[in-house]
Amino acid sequence: MKKSLLLVSALLIACFFGCQPPKTDLSIDYEKYTLDNGLEVILHVDQSDPIIAFAVQYHVGSNREEEGRTGFAHLFEHMMFQESENVGQDEFFKLIQNAGGTLNGGTGNDATTYFEIVPKNALEMVLWMESDRMGYMINTVTQHAFNVQQNVVQNEKRQMVDNRPYGHTRAVIAKNLYPKGHPYSWTVIGEMEDLLNATVDDVKDFHQKFYMPNNATIVLAGDFERESAKKMIEKYFGEIKKGDDIPDPVAIPTQLEETKKLYHEDNFARAAQLRMIWPTVDEKNDDAYPLTYLAELMSRGKKAPLYKVLEKEKNLTSSQYAYNGSQEIAGAFNIVVTANNGVSLKDVEAAIYESFELFETEGFTEADVERIKASQETDFYNGISSILSKAYQLAYYNEYYGDPAYYKVDIEKLKSVTKEDILRVYHKYIKDQPFLATSFVPKGQLELVAEGSVRADIQEEKVEEATEVAIEEAGDSNEIAKTPSSFDRSVQPKDGPAPLLNLPQVWESEMANGLKVYGIEHNELPLVQFQLVLKGGHYLDIPEKSGVANLLAELMMEGTKNKSPQELEEEIEKLGASIRMNASNGAISIRVNTLARNYDKTLALVEEILIEPRWDEEEFEMAKTRISNRLIRQKADPNALARNTFNELIYGSDHIYSISSRGTLVTLESITMVDLKTYYAKNFSPSISNFLIAGDIKQEKVVASLQDLSTKWENKDVVFPEYPLPSQPETSAIYFIDVPGAKQSVINIGNLGMKRTDDDFYAATVMNHKLGGSFNGNVNMVLREEKGYTYGARTGFSGSFIPGAFKASSSVRSSTTQESVQIFKDLMQDYRNGISEEDLTFTKNALIKSNAREFETLWSLIGVLSNISMYDLPTDYVKHEEELVNNITLEQHQELARKYIDPSRMYYVVAGDAATQLEALKEIGIGDPILIEN
Repeated sequence: MKKSLLLVSALLIACFFGCQPPKTDLSIDYEKYTLDNGLEVILHVDQSDPIIAFAVQYHVGSNREEEGRTGFAHLFEHMMFQESENVGQDEFFKLIQNAGGTLNGGTGNDATTYFEIVPKNALEMVLWMESDRMGYMINTVTQHAFNVQQNVVQNEKRQMVDNRPYGHTRAVIAKNLYPKGHPYSWTVIGEMEDLLNATVDDVKDFHQKFYMPNNATIVLAGDFERESAKKMIEKYFGEIKKGDDIPDPVAIPTQLEETKKLYHEDNFARAAQLRMIWPTVDEKNDDAYPLTYLAELMSRGKKAPLYKVLEKEKNLTSSQYAYNGSQEIAGAFNIVVTANNGVSLKDVEAAIYESFELFETEGFTEADVERIKASQETDFYNGISSILSKAYQLAYYNEYYGDPAYYKVDIEKLKSVTKEDILRVYHKYIKDQPFLATSFVPKGQLELVAEGSVRADIQEEKVEEATEVAIEEAGDSNEIAKTPSSFDRSVQPKDGPAPLLNLPQVWESEMANGLKVYGIEHNELPLVQFQLVLKGGHYLDIPEKSGVANLLAELMMEGTKNKSPQELEEEIEKLGASIRMNASNGAISIRVNTLARNYDKTLALVEEILIEPRWDEEEFEMAKTRISNRLIRQKADPNALARNTFNELIYGSDHIYSISSRGTLVTLESITMVDLKTYYAKNFSPSISNFLIAGDIKQEKVVASLQDLSTKWENKDVVFPEYPLPSQPETSAIYFIDVPGAKQSVINIGNLGMKRTDDDFYAATVMNHKLGGSFNGNVNMVLREEKGYTYGARTGFSGSFIPGAFKASSSVRSSTTQESVQIFKDLMQDYRNGISEEDLTFTKNALIKSNAREFETLWSLIGVLSNISMYDLPTDYVKHEEELVNNITLEQHQELARKYIDPSRMYYVVAGDAATQLEALKEIGIGDPILIEN
């Protein structure tokens, strides 16, 4: 897809309305101006919620790097969170969280973006902090902090690339699709060797060149007073020195002279995966638009040739998709197929060519093109449903196109795509054109690679030789040289008065058949989102038939009594709606997103899905294949292995939750259509169901619209089984799952916890916050920020109507496994001794003030309704939680910690490389590790 249509968390696509006009003009009001130093400023006032979002986008990504110096843009993003001249070490996260906000950043090929979302009273603090790291940061880069982040980023690479199936695919594509030296010929995260060899001077040079105000756009969006904000922006950003002029990157299209095929034996893959990649165009080229349509027509939906041939006719895969990835400099059209177990990629490639032939002979209609367009209005509104997504959108289009309103041009260009355009780009870029193919196959299964493939040059890190930067001791450094300023920047601005908590108005009703209805009217956008939640889910599975609820949820979306799977899909798409059904441990949910004007028609489809299942035998077998593939692939996933083992230990082998909600390969094979019909007949009842709705719709209309469902859907009693719960372990023990060659170890430590409805549940959640409930939690600050062993570490309580768990978790560099487990154990033990008054104040501020941003989007409102309905909470339960947080004392905090966090009575589960890590775990002092067969 065109990258300009893939904004982070806010996909601003286009607005196509079919035969009905839109309710409102699709536009975002803003003011744009430029400071003397070249910094471009965009203001968007929106007083719907008492919050503000700040985003800054620097026009620098990995495409500004050089060979031998890769990964710098991403590494520097990490450094930007460390310290600046007037904001202390690790204070960025702490100050924002203390204000009730959240923050993060992200680096791509073409840009780096940072953001904060805070209650509106923290506006000046955000401007002070962001300006300080833009213009007053580089003097504070120390060798110690730099070394830590080098290790953190290396561990991020291990977690995101080295330790997962198909993780090296992007690197293979980058090196072989683009010529040597091309800005896309390396990955964003960079080469491990380059990360290891980077120096502080390298970082400073990179900052000096690219992190200048004239290479950035800042956006302030939300509830603020415009003229006051302008004065503050001028104060904090206006005196930052302008950098050298930096020309924008120009398009560097690439071509392949001949087809190239490469293969790799993947240690973590359990199924073969084929990618076919054709060079295309950059995102500003008009051909990027029809290429996006081509990918949709080829792969998405029951009419798509790839689906028809590879999935339905030949049963070669249950996972295929296509997309066009056009970016600032170049683009590529991708087809990705993960084969069914044991399927050869030779057969997959041949089937893809058959799909092309089908595409050419059967063609597609204008109606098919309109089908793709139909959802775009809904996507547009979803893409501007939050303050942050609006800020992203405005920043992106301004930085790349020089105009925050360029999305309107994007819309018009997408609307103008014709059938002829799509056929033209197919013949120009895909048909009979050279391509790059990658075959990633399980180790020892070279017979599965595509014909004519040669081995890819992938340098895999050996566990026992994992690179690590020696961390220089922080020591007592010299006083930081301060950059001159017209005012004292060391003085942190004081927050204004905290905004009053404005809880959404919740209404409740009950239908004649016992269906309970909960709603919140929210009319900022012409959208309605609703969810039908049936309590039970996997909990109502029979153990020997585990996976029935999950399989049933998949099958019920495959047509209805009077609509084939394709017909149902097309009816949903015509409305621009989204209907999803899924099963979790405790519920089966139907989740819906639609335009307000299409609510009635969308609800009618949901009613049909619910009341008149199709029970399609062919789709049943295909769904079983999809789930079987997922279960097979989980066997190579260290996270899944650790999670499943942990759940079996805390619940005991007799409890249904000791088995994954997908079941096992054995239980899945035993499931028949009769099992699904039996579950449906016994457990689908309005008596255990809640209808949750938020959006541009009134209570009276919702209740009236549900009358027909109330009449047709009969009430019945549903029996919930009772499972005995094991007592807590008397002593701790270590359980080790062997994942040979794992570059990281996945650690899960904990025990059985509480129900969500237990009196202590929320209090324990509050207590846990400083231990590991946020970035500034103790476990993350030590394992990531001090040691550099991991990309992240957390602790937390989970729970529903069934007890959940207390769990501490992380993925750490393999060679640090034993020390990381020991650190977890020691930090939990020390936490039982109590925390400081300062830490308790931080916890209270972070939890209470963050409520100002908890009710912004429709899905966040659905979340509120879900808590109220599922756990019988009062409609103002958030106020009750605030009171609890406000009133908790140090003594109560310590009492809760001693009651619920006892590392001497926990299960310690590790999934990693046993050959190098198992023996060292004996040093933890809780007995010899128990090896679990995978």
